[in-house]
Amino acid sequence: MDIIAQIKDKARKSRKRIVLPESFDERTLQAASIIEKEGLAELILIGKKDCIERDCKNLGIENLGQIKIVDPQLNPDKEKYIELMMQLRKEKGLNYETALKQIEDPLYLATIMIKAGDADGEVAGAANSTGDTIRPAFQYIKTLPGISVVSGAFIMVLKDKEFGEDGILVFADCAVHPDPTAAELAEIAIASAGTAKAIAGIEPKIAMLSFSTQGSAKHVMVDKVKEATKIVRQKAPELKIEGEIQSDAAIIPEIGQRKWPGSEIAGKANVLIFPDLNSGNIAYKLVQRLAHAEAIGPVLQGLAAPINDLSRGCSVNDIVNLVAITANQASAK
Repeated sequence: MDIIAQIKDKARKSRKRIVLPESFDERTLQAASIIEKEGLAELILIGKKDCIERDCKNLGIENLGQIKIVDPQLNPDKEKYIELMMQLRKEKGLNYETALKQIEDPLYLATIMIKAGDADGEVAGAANSTGDTIRPAFQYIKTLPGISVVSGAFIMVLKDKEFGEDGILVFADCAVHPDPTAAELAEIAIASAGTAKAIAGIEPKIAMLSFSTQGSAKHVMVDKVKEATKIVRQKAPELKIEGEIQSDAAIIPEIGQRKWPGSEIAGKANVLIFPDLNSGNIAYKLVQRLAHAEAIGPVLQGLAAPINDLSRGCSVNDIVNLVAITANQASAK
């Protein structure tokens, strides 16, 4: 069973409630129909029922089965949500008028439904920017305890099964944080270990990447990675981690044992933590294109609830897969 099949199988078993706030996007409706047929989640579509039914008819979607539809204007829980929003943002001076405007915005409504316990996760971004998609989450969901930074991980599935865990590696951060501090880099590593377990189904072996291995080079950028590794060991001593280490020493056994003899991670790493967004983003795209790897993600990590952001160029299949991933995150949480 390939990794996407495994993710979908876990999603079917968990049956989490996932909100799709972009019901006006035809790819979202097509994906919703597939998700319903495959039983991957209990979906909630945000939008006007008559508009959704009209668009489904035009797309040849006969019905959406048991999918719940929530109208942001006529939602019977509107006042309950507004009260919750005003409590959560009291110190920021949120007033009723602003809360009312926000709760009629599908992206805010989806987030508040999760905060209120009426949904387990959200997938959006097919028709909205990353900033618009995750801004409500920053305001109302916040980050996990002990985590101050949101990051983006990719699950890389390589054709060559020699690397990582039978060809599976987790790369982070490749999508969100341009230049993390040592403390933030440590948080990214800890969050990525959770993603490796919850989504990829692998026991994390973390390599904190650098252009230096075990002090072979001296530089402030190396010092940051060394300090981040130290922080991870203090905050999550149960994790298997090594750093600072070069990428070849992290994933190729003979090089790993030559450069770091006796290390249980060198040459065997399956979670690669990049020192900044430049290196992470460049690396995942090169591996995707040159090694013809499948890049699953980005999976947003660090938020207190699973909210994931699609590319605006996403396919119907991308939405289906990300809903299954989000359900896995919700189940692990």
